[in-house]
Amino acid sequence: MSGHGHVGVDDYALARVPRSARYSWWSVAVQRFGQVSALSQFLLGSTIGFGMTFWGAFWAFTLGAIILELVSILVGIIGAKEGLQTSLLARWTGFGYGGSSVVGVAISISLIGWFGIQSGVSAEGLLSLIGVLPLWAWSLVFGLAVTLVVMGGFGSMKWVAYITVPAFLILVGWSVGKELTGHNLGDLVRSAPAGPQISLLTGTTLVAGGFIVGAVITADMTRFNRSSADVVKQTVVGFTIGEYLIGMSGVLLAHAVRSDNIITIVTSSVGWVGTLVIILGTLKINDWNLYSASLGTVNFLGVVLRRRVNRGLLTLIIGVIGSVLAAAGILDKFMDFLIILGVAFPPIVGIMVAEYFVVKLWRGQLDSTRADGTLPASSPTWVPVTLLIWLAAALIGHFVHWGLPSINSLVVAFVLYVVIGKLGGIKGYGVSRTETAGAATGIGGASNATTNPKVQA
Repeated sequence: MSGHGHVGVDDYALARVPRSARYSWWSVAVQRFGQVSALSQFLLGSTIGFGMTFWGAFWAFTLGAIILELVSILVGIIGAKEGLQTSLLARWTGFGYGGSSVVGVAISISLIGWFGIQSGVSAEGLLSLIGVLPLWAWSLVFGLAVTLVVMGGFGSMKWVAYITVPAFLILVGWSVGKELTGHNLGDLVRSAPAGPQISLLTGTTLVAGGFIVGAVITADMTRFNRSSADVVKQTVVGFTIGEYLIGMSGVLLAHAVRSDNIITIVTSSVGWVGTLVIILGTLKINDWNLYSASLGTVNFLGVVLRRRVNRGLLTLIIGVIGSVLAAAGILDKFMDFLIILGVAFPPIVGIMVAEYFVVKLWRGQLDSTRADGTLPASSPTWVPVTLLIWLAAALIGHFVHWGLPSINSLVVAFVLYVVIGKLGGIKGYGVSRTETAGAATGIGGASNATTNPKVQA
């Protein structure tokens, strides 16, 4: 906690992360790996393994991982270079002041939904493991525990990852090993899938689409990186180990037990260990769901209220809301909505990358203020053409079923922005002053001064 009257740590929510507050690539990589190797990856592996051969699944994971790595590296480099979280960065990467708030609120709604859903999953595990409390109470307990971690910012989330990631890997290894004992590994690799066949295209879509929102919000994490090289290292290591180790374990399990209901299999075969796998696997992605939701909401409220809102306090409010929704069992109804919202995210990446690396209408403002750690004094209020490109690309992603929907929408957004931008068709309307312009400390820096030592591991 800071000594500035703030709740929790604000973590530079509306400012650049200063060089003194950056972390080693390994500290960030452990968190990235925690995201990618979550329980959802295990389930994805079992789904793909149920409908694909081992080698078919291997290629689906390979192609999906390459797509995700490229997206994550490009966005991640922007985040590391500028030290800015995703929705704030959007102000100077094509969306403008108002558009960035729309990006922020879209990210927040999606991630609060997933936060609640994951809290509900863990609550079921806690109920079967410990009992005592009813399901709704465990939803609240788990959700509020994650909320307290996230209120402490990146620093406290780092320590949670150091504990949960190795524990998760050991438990997965044990449970998978126990289940695969008695099966010939060669036979499993050669065996036909048990369920309806899944094509390579569909498999790749499942892998790429499964983490595309995580790839979009990469800057929230990589703003704590020290260099572009660190971003590349952590992304390659995190995705390669995460996708293959956890995903392919799920594939082998599906081949071994001839089913895609891995949760039931793991919990029934190794009992409390399996349940612990579920809880740990959810915990280490759910803190990032809540963290990025809080950053998106801070930017949204900053635009709407024209004032800074403390990220720690906002995290507490959002965490309580998400936990209550999970306890009420409401969020199961939102799965379809969240999946539809998923096609809205890839175009954001296409636009941001196109503006930052190719069109560069507002790149100069970021370049000129980077050295002194401040934000540009102003940004365009609205960029209407960008919003139209975003909408068009999202619709193409949703309605065109040829190829990979998430990649289609990303590429369409990138190409449209570059073409229209180079023809001079993208213009900002209005000028909005930046609420943190000229202040490298303030709510972002000062409140972190006591929590971020000069040298961080």
